[in-house]
Amino acid sequence: MNGNPIQMHRRGLSDMAIKRLFIMPTIVLLILLNIFPLFWSLGLSFADYSAIKPHVKGVNPKWIGGLNYKEVLMDKNIWKYFSITAKYVIMSVLGEFLVGFGVALLLNRKFKAKGLITTLILLPMMMSMAVVGLFWKLLYNPDWGIINYLLGLKKFVWLSNPKMALVAIAITDIWMWSPFVMLLALAGLSAIPEYLYEAAEIDRASWWFKFRRITLPLVSPLLLIALIFRTMEAFKTFDIAFVMTGGGPGDSTELIAINLYRLAFAQWNTGKASAFAYIVLIMIIAISNIYIKYLNKAKEM
Repeated sequence: MNGNPIQMHRRGLSDMAIKRLFIMPTIVLLILLNIFPLFWSLGLSFADYSAIKPHVKGVNPKWIGGLNYKEVLMDKNIWKYFSITAKYVIMSVLGEFLVGFGVALLLNRKFKAKGLITTLILLPMMMSMAVVGLFWKLLYNPDWGIINYLLGLKKFVWLSNPKMALVAIAITDIWMWSPFVMLLALAGLSAIPEYLYEAAEIDRASWWFKFRRITLPLVSPLLLIALIFRTMEAFKTFDIAFVMTGGGPGDSTELIAINLYRLAFAQWNTGKASAFAYIVLIMIIAISNIYIKYLNKAKEM
């Protein structure tokens, strides 16, 4: 509601001044919590510095250029952890996509208690990742865990088995985050106009034709958004893997995030850890850009 200058003067602060008064603290807080640490860690990535051992490394960060990045990229073990993480990302994201999209197709119809069932399916993604990791660690227990009992595997070892530990963690991640994919897929499916399916029915189109020509193209943008978020999060997975295995056995489940944690808070090599973190960040941005490229193409169709 507009007023003359005399009324605005009597009122005190203008609307713009009030907006700035509320927005500025938020901007300052974001700078302090996000932007400043980002640039500070970027500077440390080019320095020889330890956050807890100033008497060894020196009180002030010592500039060493790109040596930290060189050491990280030349470390053969680092690339082994990248390989383990890549396997984990493929297993977990592919599983989440198949399970989440499949459940969304089943729920995309009218039936009794649909809202209640959908809410129950969404419960896993609302839980803490550490709690989920501990919960599934108990389920995988070879002595009294219910997983072996249901599968008839007797005392089969999951988390201590170098060949099965990563699969066990991926299954846990799929259980927790498939509802996220399902939620986005269900939103896309519910937005598809019914007349498209009715027209296909008149033309006696098969279910596969309707899925390939109507359902998948129209829901693909939301599916790609789900894949972007889940790929980024799977690439950074730490909580579940660390709680369930502690990074073992035999480094077979030491993901990038776990190795980065040990480098930063066990060895306290802050400079090298910062460089490693920025390499991971660049890789995540590159992978996300690939998804975004295909997302833009899907939107144009």
